[in-house]
Amino acid sequence: MLTIGEFSRVTHLSVRTLRRYHDAGLLEPAAVDGATGYRSYDADQIPVAQVIHRLRELDVPLPDVQRILRTPDPGVRAGLVADHLQRLESELDRTRAAVASLRRLLQPEPPPLDVELRAVPATTVAAIEDDVAHDDVLAWYSGAMAELDAVVRRPAGPPGGLYDNALFESGRGRLLVYRPTAEPPRAGRVRPATLPAVELAVTTHVGPHDDIDVTYGELGAWVAANALVVAGPVREHYLVGPRDTEVPGAWRTEIGWPVFRVGAR
Repeated sequence: MLTIGEFSRVTHLSVRTLRRYHDAGLLEPAAVDGATGYRSYDADQIPVAQVIHRLRELDVPLPDVQRILRTPDPGVRAGLVADHLQRLESELDRTRAAVASLRRLLQPEPPPLDVELRAVPATTVAAIEDDVAHDDVLAWYSGAMAELDAVVRRPAGPPGGLYDNALFESGRGRLLVYRPTAEPPRAGRVRPATLPAVELAVTTHVGPHDDIDVTYGELGAWVAANALVVAGPVREHYLVGPRDTEVPGAWRTEIGWPVFRVGAR
């Protein structure tokens, strides 16, 4: 048997931490002296204490640590740990994306934006349209685009989307995704549609979509200084995206802002 002090030294966990683990029901001492309250531990509890320590270093919540320790099935335990690691990796990805966006925003002299004024003719497309909450856009887009890919046999160009202003202004609005095709089918949610002719101020966002709002801001500033804005949804064209490559740095997304004419203000 090891005293709590000895157990502390062999596990590199403080006495205070061991007492907290005991109170939380994570690591019960092998024995507690009824008269003095002194805690004693068995040597075979050392690996358990080290597992708890590693899980806490990964910020696994105490209830989840309890679940992992009390689950007898090794496969289930591994799955619980894997789920938490996936959450940590997602949080790390979001942190990295936020840091990259801040660095871009804080550049003393950002590179000039490459903007093209483009007259887009009326276009026949196969489309899926719905009223979507802003937080659900990615999931809805993935499902809709998979459905379009399954039924559009001969696409005549890259896929795209029309994003209603209300989606940004109030957090919910109309979203239409499409694939250009001469013979749009009717299947499931897919319907033929004709996108009206429009003049767009177009720029290309390079890389993952985490900081696409920065490119939107730069394009909006350019439009405010150089063109007359007209009512209408913003258009995006996905020249290269997650469906084409798993390398986010290779993604290319065209953003088209509806305008009327050029004229310096």
